[in-house]
Amino acid sequence: MPRVWDVPVHDSTRVRDARVAAEHAAALAGLDEQRTATAALVATELATNLLKHAGGGQVLIDVVAPPVLAAGLEDTLLVQVTTVDHGPGIANVSAALSDGFSTTRSLGAGLGTCARLADHFDLHSVPGRGTVVVARVGAVPGVRAAERGPAARVRAGAVNVPFGGAEYSGDAWAWVRSGDRVTLMLADGLGHGPEASRASTAAVEALRGAAHLTPAEVLRRLDTALTGTRGAAVAVAQVDPGAGSLRFAGIGNVGARLCEGGTWRHLVSRPGIVGTHRPATLREQEAVWADDRVLVLHSDGLPSRWTPTSDTCRATTDPAVTAAVTVRDASSPARPVRDDTAVAVLAPTPDRP
Repeated sequence: MPRVWDVPVHDSTRVRDARVAAEHAAALAGLDEQRTATAALVATELATNLLKHAGGGQVLIDVVAPPVLAAGLEDTLLVQVTTVDHGPGIANVSAALSDGFSTTRSLGAGLGTCARLADHFDLHSVPGRGTVVVARVGAVPGVRAAERGPAARVRAGAVNVPFGGAEYSGDAWAWVRSGDRVTLMLADGLGHGPEASRASTAAVEALRGAAHLTPAEVLRRLDTALTGTRGAAVAVAQVDPGAGSLRFAGIGNVGARLCEGGTWRHLVSRPGIVGTHRPATLREQEAVWADDRVLVLHSDGLPSRWTPTSDTCRATTDPAVTAAVTVRDASSPARPVRDDTAVAVLAPTPDRP
């Protein structure tokens, strides 16, 4: 089941909780002692930064798939540490990532250290709105996708926030690869708690054997796999970057929005519940996939009136950062979250020299 550690950091005692959570996540990801220590250090530094520079915030730690599904790395697991705050933001990001930079008379090694140690590191910060940081640590330091084939031109990332700080989320996401095609799925188990988590986990497990299928066929396969569970709302998007195409199908209330050159369009799901009440017919929507596209899938933990911002459509931002910014900016004390909240994002992989 999707184990997620949601650690609110508002005093120094919770920094230790973030470190311990990272160690538990590293055990699930199969990291050795050295890489476990690296994940723990990254979590400690980022949690400490929340206190020093933002007056506190939220640390989310879970085990995720790699952001690029290169051949031979599909089964790799990484520890993802995400921090979210509504603090003053960072006026000069480049300077903040330099060792020795500090605005609090500390050693100033936090962000620079994390950026060096993590396999993937990105952040988004706006003065007056706060900062989101995502760092991932895998079993082997520095392992990145070297393949430059069509499938490696797409990357994915997500954040998953359990309702009420629960250990397990009823939402789950996964993505798989078959040849040049990649398929992203977001499942929202009916309700929340362990039974909702069991349904979404069944969807993830079934997807792993369905990478070769179209989105509509995937949903039919998942409908059988989820029989006996309470069921789930599921959205499936498949991108073939070589052909420049995107196909989408969904059942239930998982939202899907595609940004095309700065303009957002809804991708529509059919009413129903996978595993208990699948519609008789399933239609797939098709769209053009290009290097400026961003696809966002989200569970109904987001407010129904959520509106994407310009920050959501930045194709060069790490998808998990985009997901975390979406959750942060869509939430407020006036609109309390009443369910698990997951956001998964597909975006192009930036060209590297």
